[in-house]
Amino acid sequence: MANDTNKFQAIISHCKEYGFIFPSSEIYDGLQAVYDYGQMGSELKKNIKDYWWKSMTQLHDNIVGIDAAIFMHPTTWKASGHVDGFNDPMIDNKDSKKRYRVDHLIEAFAEELKSAGKEDEAAALISDMEKMDAAGDLAGLKKLIEDNKIKCAVSGTANWTDIRQFNLMFSTEFGSTVSADDEDNKVYLRPETAQGIFVNFLNVQKTGRMKIPFGIAQIGKAFRNEIVARQFVFRMREFEQMEMQFFIRPGTQQEWYEYWKNERLKWHLSLGNPSEEYRFHDHVKLAFYADAACDIEYNFPIGFKELEGIHSRTNYDLTQHEKYSKKKLQYFDNDVDPETGKPYGNYVPYVIETSIGLDRMFLSVISAAYTDEDLSTPEKPDSRVVLKLPAKLAPIKLAIFPLVKKDGLPEIAKKIMQDCKQEFKCFYEEKDAIGKRYRRMDAVGTPFCITVDHQTKEDNTVTIRHRDSMEQERVSIEVIKQLVLDATR
Repeated sequence: MANDTNKFQAIISHCKEYGFIFPSSEIYDGLQAVYDYGQMGSELKKNIKDYWWKSMTQLHDNIVGIDAAIFMHPTTWKASGHVDGFNDPMIDNKDSKKRYRVDHLIEAFAEELKSAGKEDEAAALISDMEKMDAAGDLAGLKKLIEDNKIKCAVSGTANWTDIRQFNLMFSTEFGSTVSADDEDNKVYLRPETAQGIFVNFLNVQKTGRMKIPFGIAQIGKAFRNEIVARQFVFRMREFEQMEMQFFIRPGTQQEWYEYWKNERLKWHLSLGNPSEEYRFHDHVKLAFYADAACDIEYNFPIGFKELEGIHSRTNYDLTQHEKYSKKKLQYFDNDVDPETGKPYGNYVPYVIETSIGLDRMFLSVISAAYTDEDLSTPEKPDSRVVLKLPAKLAPIKLAIFPLVKKDGLPEIAKKIMQDCKQEFKCFYEEKDAIGKRYRRMDAVGTPFCITVDHQTKEDNTVTIRHRDSMEQERVSIEVIKQLVLDATR
């Protein structure tokens, strides 16, 4: 699938045409890198969230969920390091005045090298960039851009400024009578959801009587002032995260890091995609507080890109919040240390983090599902675009069609709809030929369509059509609900 630009553009168009994703504020010409989820997209997005939430909080006895506020005390972000260190290297072209994130600029040039068959040069360039970025070598990064004669896509020149760091947090003022210059009233839109978990560590542990190891999960909005937001919903300024922080005893982090790496990959594979579409990418540049980190990358139409991160964060976050809040964030462990024969006692837990971008997950699901099929026969050209979504994620589970709008068929179809819609999302339609109705449901990923016809009045059966195979069979009305439930669990 790598670097299939045509498919990527087709997916973007499909998402708009069928109510999955719209450019935000489109009637005012939109807002760059901000998107709205439409009627189909919001259902699919919710289903992805529910599937992740269930896998974390329902299927694990030792993981619970919270929903922390977006606004947090500003000292939170000082303690976490975001105020001083949440930066990306940026560079401006002096002629076009266009600003670029340095890694994006170099990565785009590396893709050009690959397209020209220069795979080794591209790999060497990315390797050099990662090493310099890890070392904070801004001068080296600029020299890399100059040596490779990387040009601005707008001006076509290589007239670059020096590279500098740019903080990605959005700030605003808190309260009714504030001044933009009043630092005491400055608050931030959270750039990640993790800190809401860390500051609630003791609240959850005590009220839930949680015993280490245990996790806290959260789904929520985050905001980053990306200078170069791009590639549809892959990189946006307002996005949603699904994160879980797993609190563990110090010294066990490597074991749990490996566990969650494998556990999270299994979750992705449970959606039915081939394993070769995923790979682990170990971080060259580790955050100073981390002792291990990797990404699960997915093979999007734009190539292998980060989908989920697994990080061993040590005890940095809780220790920092202890320091800045002057409150103890420790756990008393009654379990006996086999080496000393005594309880482990008080300690600040270590943390393994799993963090997945919901919007990226949405894009990976759509990318895997989008299929343009040629159904032509020698007698007749034909094709269809179908979203082969996992049935459990599909926005609509069952479409119900009366063959004609008379003879009592709509009444039977509506009774089936009434019986099923308490259990799962249904859709009723009686307009157009049955073939056109099928195609519309294929395009939004509906796994089952049933048609009520005149035979239904005789034997209480309907025709059920399976989306992926397009096979049709007669089934009794009584089995429809259970059939769909079994397929969508």
